Amino acid sequence: MGPLRWGILSAGLISHDFVVGTYALPPAEHQVVAVAARSLESAKKFATTHSIPNAYGSYEELVKNSAVDIVYVGSINPQHLPLVKLALNNGKHVLCEKPLAMNVKETKEMIALAKSKNLFLMEAIWTRFFPAIQELKKRIDNGSLGEVLQVVVQFGECISDVDRLRLKDLGGGTVLDLGVYCVQFAELVFGERPLKVISGGHMNVDGVDESSSSTLIFSNGRTATLLTHSRVDLPNEAVVYGTKKTVKVRAPFWCSIELEEVGGKVDTFPLPEEKMKTNFERSVGLHYQCHAVKNSILKGENECNVVSHNNSLIIAEIMESIRKQIGVVYPQD
Repeated sequence: MGPLRWGILSAGLISHDFVVGTYALPPAEHQVVAVAARSLESAKKFATTHSIPNAYGSYEELVKNSAVDIVYVGSINPQHLPLVKLALNNGKHVLCEKPLAMNVKETKEMIALAKSKNLFLMEAIWTRFFPAIQELKKRIDNGSLGEVLQVVVQFGECISDVDRLRLKDLGGGTVLDLGVYCVQFAELVFGERPLKVISGGHMNVDGVDESSSSTLIFSNGRTATLLTHSRVDLPNEAVVYGTKKTVKVRAPFWCSIELEEVGGKVDTFPLPEEKMKTNFERSVGLHYQCHAVKNSILKGENECNVVSHNNSLIIAEIMESIRKQIGVVYPQD
């Protein structure tokens, strides 16, 4: 197989960062060959910035281009389902920005379609592919932390005025936007469905959550505590408490390059140099997941074991439970 040829659906901020991330990969292995946006003008502007040969003013045109192997969906949350379906129905593999879907029902629909078409589908939980997180997982699995009994994850930033976070019709709310990082972290560490999810929080005037506080009860005496907030800054760290050692994933935990053994040493995992300015910090780290995606596709797999379909389903179930306990209901429900 030659290079994996990427098409970008939606020319927003995260899509820009994603393409900048691909610059850290060998061109012989990954190439961005097309971009589509709702307006041809913004697609062309994006294509010029990144020297992409094809720009389209409609998503339909891009997925019909036979030069595209896989699409990256970087749109707002409510557009994920229609765009993922559009891509899969046109024979394209898909890497979709998190949260994969608005709810469990949509998540199941996407997974079933990908399987029926025998195409690759993955939720772009980039955090799991960072060297620091890969190392943490290794330490948990090899028992060097002892028995891991508690996880505490906090993600809070003063972003309550950001439209994608505050508006229901954009799929807003801290649980889907920030909470997906916290939930996936607990799921990564404990690797199972929680027995129980207990949550509370506050909603804004538009009926989406501006804060959440959740306790996830897992088997064998294990618990996770997750906090999200859009009106105050939280420490933005993830802490894993084992019977032998405690490890802190230093802020920002979702793209961390530092693991701190509490009372011990700090290990640093530097990132490659960024070739262009990005909108969000450490976006060059988006390239790690692309490498894994290509390896899965080369093996003929329709999912990646680092973010499997089952992982995404459990994450969606937990998030749905959290927001419904707070009182958040989307039209998609």
